[in-house]
Amino acid sequence: MPDMTTDAGVPRSPGRPRSTRADEAIVDAALDLLAEGNTVDALAIEAIATRAGVGKATIYRRWPNKVALLRDALATLKGPPPVPAGHSIRDDLVTLLGPVGSHEDPRATRIMPCLVPEIHRSSEHYRIYQEMLEPRRQLMRDVLRRGMASGELRADLDIELTMSLLTGPVLLQRLLHWHRIDEHDLPERVVDAILAGIAIRP
Repeated sequence: MPDMTTDAGVPRSPGRPRSTRADEAIVDAALDLLAEGNTVDALAIEAIATRAGVGKATIYRRWPNKVALLRDALATLKGPPPVPAGHSIRDDLVTLLGPVGSHEDPRATRIMPCLVPEIHRSSEHYRIYQEMLEPRRQLMRDVLRRGMASGELRADLDIELTMSLLTGPVLLQRLLHWHRIDEHDLPERVVDAILAGIAIRP
């Protein structure tokens, strides 16, 4: 009788194992179609399946609907969030600001600007966008709360406002090139400027 458990000892569902190659082809197809100018509303599962070279049933075995597929596909554009080392509040904030406004996937420069109108028009698309960002936001919240608990940052710190103050300048500069400045050390400069106002001075 064949072994129906995974290497971790978890029972495996009967049938053929899920193909990582098919997953990647489906995600790539969705991103390619968005990068070519297709709107979220106009993008059809049929078109994604055709581009990926799979059947619609293959997609629906992996994602319950188009919204779930697009959420996972869009999350791949930036890659995994950075992991703070946990030794320094300043260094951890710089680490988290590093990827803001930049993307590992070149398709993001064509896709992300087109998503802004979609986010404003649809509460569902807005929810997808928020879910995509939330893990990165939580990492920054954790760093700020650690600084408050250690006495390095003010105890009355408004965490959500502070996150906006940190990310806003970096995002604006990288997306619109708002000022003629060297962007290489921008995260460090922004963190140092904000820390000057929120840190506890000895």
